[in-house]
Amino acid sequence: MGRDEEAKVVTLALMIKEHAILIGEPGTAKSALIRRAAALLNARYFSYLLTKFTEPDEIFGPVDIKAFIDEKRFRRVTTRTLLDAEIAFLDEIFKASSSILNSILSIINERIYYEAGVAIKVPLWSLFAATNEIPDDPELAAIYDRMLLRHHVRPVTDDLWKDLLNQEWINEMKEDVVDVEPVLSMQDLRDLREEIFKVDLEGIKPKLIKLLAILESKGIHLTDRRKGKTLKVIAANAILNNRTKAQEEDLLVLKYTAPRDIDEFEKVNVILHEELKTPYMYLRELEDIERNVKELINYVSSFNQSYGYVEPFAPGARATISRFYEERLNEIYRDLEALRERVSSIIIESGDKNVEAAGKRVLELISSAMEKIRRRIE
Repeated sequence: MGRDEEAKVVTLALMIKEHAILIGEPGTAKSALIRRAAALLNARYFSYLLTKFTEPDEIFGPVDIKAFIDEKRFRRVTTRTLLDAEIAFLDEIFKASSSILNSILSIINERIYYEAGVAIKVPLWSLFAATNEIPDDPELAAIYDRMLLRHHVRPVTDDLWKDLLNQEWINEMKEDVVDVEPVLSMQDLRDLREEIFKVDLEGIKPKLIKLLAILESKGIHLTDRRKGKTLKVIAANAILNNRTKAQEEDLLVLKYTAPRDIDEFEKVNVILHEELKTPYMYLRELEDIERNVKELINYVSSFNQSYGYVEPFAPGARATISRFYEERLNEIYRDLEALRERVSSIIIESGDKNVEAAGKRVLELISSAMEKIRRRIE
């Protein structure tokens, strides 16, 4: 519910056989999203909440006692562990011990687990991690850097709360049982990945280079490896939109690969918004404006009892409002006027029919909100 952006991050990571990290508070459906993705692919899945007390056996499997006694060999029972998984989710990844993190690093980097000096290949396709905070510790930076896609997960917006509550109630009645029919296989995913490298990227490279230079000038640095791997994400986004040639709108995926910390997520979004005047960007801005207008409408409605607005009891009677309420309504009215001007500008700037249609819908909502405020002030 309200997790389209997160679903896209997961999809892109799976398409290119890369790893991703979701940053945000607990209870934002991160694990449920990854679990569902694995079920849709019928993939072997491993999930674990890491703490400083987590033992290697819990992640990589217990020691095979029989092999140790009979064959004098040290090996692990890896069934249903990270070493057996094709898709994995590790919650609170940075809370794990150094020994576990070092092993995870080699797994996500080389798809190899080292045990007693022996290199063991693992079938891991993509690892997804979650954290409440971005690490400053240099020892943790290596893990964080290997997460090609990064996304800041925010709570569901209040306009979706009703739908969220309804869905959560249904989930509770089903006891959170995931019953999903696979739609693809891991082999399908392997075949899809091959198509990524057939995408024509030449047309967007000059613009990409310009964007990377702008980001660098703003203090947002991408390593050479991250710059190169961003091309895979761009190509995957084109495939996701049924195209074999990348367009400027595909460069929006830089918002997943460029930021390092929470502040940079916002900075990158602003830069992309300014530099990529695509219909998609205009539509996203209109969505944000529409959401803001709905929040303002709800805010005004909440004033009825809180700030002295009194509904008339008889026909023709006049409602009374407090001075504070009137000043606040005038302020909101001016905000709506500014939003109306911006939407009108978007329609003219874009020259796109879909943007125009969406803009007209938002203008109608703004006009309706302004009319309600006028009736209350007069």
